Amino acid sequence: MDAIDREIVNLLQHDASRSTREIAEIVGLSATPCWRRIQNLEKRGILVGQVALVDPRSVNLALTALVQIRTSEHNAAWTKRFLETIEMFDEIVEAYRTSGETDYMLKVLVPDMDAYDSFYLRLIERIDLYDVRTTFAMEEMKRTTSVTLDYVT
Repeated sequence: MDAIDREIVNLLQHDASRSTREIAEIVGLSATPCWRRIQNLEKRGILVGQVALVDPRSVNLALTALVQIRTSEHNAAWTKRFLETIEMFDEIVEAYRTSGETDYMLKVLVPDMDAYDSFYLRLIERIDLYDVRTTFAMEEMKRTTSVTLDYVT
């Protein structure tokens, strides 16, 4: 990825609604070569989609819960059931398999504590978990969807 590709990616990360012509003007290209570069970035899997971002608070999702899960089962069948289970919950917006004491980490968005309790009861009804610990975010200090391009080789 050269400097122009990086600039195109950065522009799109911050505002994907920009037209190809606008991006081209900013990076110093005509529209067709700029469009070709964008297409190439998509083909290479660097650009993977365009979405509209929703402010969770504006849709009554004011409580962010970071859920740490431990399991006593470490086998393919349980993992498959766990993946199927978390897909059932729209409240789960991010999920990670982690190292250390916690096996999985979930980011859950809900309106309030009652809604979290309902989510928790539905979760443990569907899958056996050894331990669940939840931390509630008091303040969002940073949220971004853009990634640094400083490490591109």
